[in-house]
Amino acid sequence: MASIRLYQDGPYEMVELADEASGSSFTVAPARGGIITSYVSQGQELFYLDRETFVNPDANIRGGNPILFPISGQLKDGAYTLDGRSYRMKNHGLARTAAWEVEEKGTDDAGFPYIRLCLTSTDEMLESYPFRFELRFTYSLGPGGELRIRQEYTNRSTNSMPVYAGFHPYFATAVKELAYETDATQLLDYNDGETKPFLGSVDLTPLTEAVALTDARAPRISFVLPDAGRRVTLEYSEVFRYVVLWTAAGKDFVCVEPWMALNGELHRGEELVRIPAGETLRADLTIRSSRE
Repeated sequence: MASIRLYQDGPYEMVELADEASGSSFTVAPARGGIITSYVSQGQELFYLDRETFVNPDANIRGGNPILFPISGQLKDGAYTLDGRSYRMKNHGLARTAAWEVEEKGTDDAGFPYIRLCLTSTDEMLESYPFRFELRFTYSLGPGGELRIRQEYTNRSTNSMPVYAGFHPYFATAVKELAYETDATQLLDYNDGETKPFLGSVDLTPLTEAVALTDARAPRISFVLPDAGRRVTLEYSEVFRYVVLWTAAGKDFVCVEPWMALNGELHRGEELVRIPAGETLRADLTIRSSRE
């Protein structure tokens, strides 16, 4: 049986969607960047959340699954130039700090709960990103409690719209040295700027900056969270070409982040995803887990 529950957490209305048969659920804060704050897979919470950063509207949330749009990562000096004009944009873009609207919620034909959120660009956003857009994300549970995120990125401008979107899921773990099942063979280490062989595992414990797996062909990555005793698998559309790995000292999480392009791509423009005027880019991300 599926259920949908609304409740208040600090200043934010929360929506919890659950599937009793699989013992799985997820919780969304539409007005707080459309973020999923919790994902319970078969009775086990997989996400980390620093609640202090969540309830503080001026803080960047540490935890859950922030939405990265129209960029993933940082811009040099927090700015970029387009068609001769300079714009400023915060790390990871605009969507993660915006209030999303709930368009629809309910159960699908198979009886699984879902919620569809929409974000429409505002005049204020045009000061940072001179393109009008609509985003529609449908969050749902599937067989075995898998979490599905179906995305629609629509360009409402008259010019081609450059994006390199992504996700920033925080997986709860005190163990920072993990093995990753992927066909990637190389990683870019942002700590020294060097490209290195990827040998199957990464110890993030001593690292300040992230590393990025750069040459995977299959759009899939899998790893074990030792604390939970569960294997987590991410499968995603091929438009997500990279997976970024990151943690913070003293915090019990590892981020495993599908991105469409690498940090600073708005400056380089070599791998930008360009959505033609009036068209929609569709993409998917599925997260599932199993007992290890």
